[in-house]
Amino acid sequence: MLRTIRLDPSDTVVFERAAEPGEPAVVGGFMFWDVDPETLTGRARQAFRAGFLGVESFGWSTLATVGRASAEERAAAVEALAAAIRERFGAPSLAAAREAAEEELAYAEGLCEGHAPGTLIALSRSLEAGAIRERFRTLKPRGAPQSLPVIGIVRSEGEPEAAEPVDLVALMKGGR
Repeated sequence: MLRTIRLDPSDTVVFERAAEPGEPAVVGGFMFWDVDPETLTGRARQAFRAGFLGVESFGWSTLATVGRASAEERAAAVEALAAAIRERFGAPSLAAAREAAEEELAYAEGLCEGHAPGTLIALSRSLEAGAIRERFRTLKPRGAPQSLPVIGIVRSEGEPEAAEPVDLVALMKGGR
């Protein structure tokens, strides 16, 4: 299961609501299905560009980590996500919302396949030719333990994407 992680306090600055560390996470692209990404600014834009969605808080996390989950934890994550999908997006029934929640969690679990617990997953989301595109990178600690984690990219899916600078001061002030 993907779980949110907070390596430093930046998520509390760059997102309107930061996910709590350790909660189940999904990719969260469905949050932007009825939004024109070109109109997003500030913290909403940052969530679009690089946010995993925490299932319990509906907050955002820049990184997710590969973690373990019991059957009970997974079932609770499905129920929490289904309830939110029904309430926030008006799913026609709880059964339909559960089906959507199952699909979201299964997709997130697929990102964990072949990776050891503790592997970090980063997300880059963009709008290309009118479609939302998501790219994922896996990150693992490299070298000997240090006082600050040193991360190296060990696998990248998709083509490299030009980084768009993030102005943390403007985000704190509600800007772009």
